[in-house]
Amino acid sequence: MSEPTLLVLAADPMPRLGRLTGQARIEYADEDTLADRLPYADALLMWNFTSDAVRLAWPGEGPRPRWVHTPSAGVDRLLCPELVDSDTVVTNARGIFDEPIAEYVATLVLAMAKDLPGTLELQRQRRWRHREGLPMAGTRATVVGAGPIGRAVASTLGALGVRTAVVGRTARPGIHAAADLDRLLARADWVVCAAPLTEDTRGMFDARRFGLLQPSARFINVGRGPLVVEDDLVSALKNRWLAGAALDVFDREPLPPDSPLWDVPGLIVSPHMSGDTVGWRDRLGEQFVELYELWVAGKQLPNVVDKKRGYVPMHDESAD
Repeated sequence: MSEPTLLVLAADPMPRLGRLTGQARIEYADEDTLADRLPYADALLMWNFTSDAVRLAWPGEGPRPRWVHTPSAGVDRLLCPELVDSDTVVTNARGIFDEPIAEYVATLVLAMAKDLPGTLELQRQRRWRHREGLPMAGTRATVVGAGPIGRAVASTLGALGVRTAVVGRTARPGIHAAADLDRLLARADWVVCAAPLTEDTRGMFDARRFGLLQPSARFINVGRGPLVVEDDLVSALKNRWLAGAALDVFDREPLPPDSPLWDVPGLIVSPHMSGDTVGWRDRLGEQFVELYELWVAGKQLPNVVDKKRGYVPMHDESAD
């Protein structure tokens, strides 16, 4: 049997795939050549996971790879109706980003509770102004997204004494249903969005939902930018419907220099870095090599995306 052809949608720095020598014929494509090479690939590694090239090229003519892997948690950049309806298996990088994102969220929560941004600004101004921070223990957090990232966030915040409620698509032990979200938002001190981007979740945090929050609440988004109606968040912050917010993901990335988000009072902006710790690309490459070896051996793959839902279901999630 000949070696399968592995097509890599390239991005620097490239993954280390030397371990696949003798197991794959590796070819590389960029956004301009991907469409021409797709029909000749058995598997596709979407190493450039910020690209829309796969979604745009997939509907073309000819055979398509039997397996596509994206080294990211979200799969919204690659799914299109033709891919969803195909027999192609899609996997993602579940497990790589859970703890780093949870640590980042905890950092943001602590920074806002203790007014670290204010301290840094006062230091810059050489001003000595005493303030009082907020206690963490006993506060309430609503975490939207019941996948591994959302659960890791809830666990990490719980270690700080925060009482957490996790909201998923359906109710199951320890998880609230989406129907409970509005009620939980109204009592939350911290709202953390870690949901996947689907047609059901797009724009879920809008003026109506920001209007449900307590004036003392803070909002954090580490999911996907389009989950939030950014203009509504800007308005809510300016009108003091909530006390502060932090965004690590945006509707448009990179965030343009002229975006009004840079200057909104009470908003912390970070450049989509919550899951990226030293060595993260190497870990993504190692994970793919392990998955490839399972795939070429005909074994069952973990991290298989339910393409109709747009994410990898948890083992305790209903199939309805």
